[in-house]
Amino acid sequence: MKKFRNIKPEIRILGLDDAPFVPHSREQVMVIGTLFRAGKWLDGVLRTHITVDGTDATTSLIRMVNGSRHLEQLGVMMLDGITLGGFNVVNIQKIFHETEVPVIVIMRKYPDLPRIKKALKKFPDWEERWNHILDAGEIYKVHANQEFIYMQLCGISPEDAREIVKLSATRSAIPEPIRAAHIIAAGVITGESKGNA
Repeated sequence: MKKFRNIKPEIRILGLDDAPFVPHSREQVMVIGTLFRAGKWLDGVLRTHITVDGTDATTSLIRMVNGSRHLEQLGVMMLDGITLGGFNVVNIQKIFHETEVPVIVIMRKYPDLPRIKKALKKFPDWEERWNHILDAGEIYKVHANQEFIYMQLCGISPEDAREIVKLSATRSAIPEPIRAAHIIAAGVITGESKGNA
C-alpha cells in the first residue's frame, strides 16, 4: 500500500471512463484517461481501446499507464466503476501491482451485487470476472460535494482515498478527472457530449 505522508493539493490523478458503445457487440470501445492536478487543472489526456464484454481491460490499462510519460507523477488513478465496455471487469489488484499506482473505483450508487453476479453468469469465465469484483474489496461510502458516492480501493487507505475524492470532486460528487473523461469520451464518439457526467 502506498503511504501518503501528506496529500498535496495538486496531486496528479488519472480519471478513466469508457466511451459510448454498442452492447454485446464485441467491438472495440475507447477508454479515455484525463490527467488532473486534483480537481482543478487538466494536464493531459490518454487513450486506449478494450473489447466490449471482453477480458482485456486490465492489460490495456496497465499498458497505457506504464507507457505514459506521466507515470512518475501519478499519485492515484480513478475508474468510473469496476467494469468498462459492458462486463469487461477490471482487476484493480493486478493494476496496482504492475503499475505501483493506487486505484480508486468510484460508483454513483451502491452496486447491486446479486444482479451483477447473475448477469456475469452468461459468460463461461464468469467466476474469474466475479472474483475480480470480490478482490476489489470492501465498498466504502464517501460524502463528496454534499452527496454520497461509493468506492473500492487497492494500494491506498480508505482515509487517504476519501481525502483525494473530496479534493477532486470540485463540481459534483463525481471527481473531476472521471467527469472530464466521461465528457471527452462521449464527445469524441458521438460528436457532442450530452448531459452531465
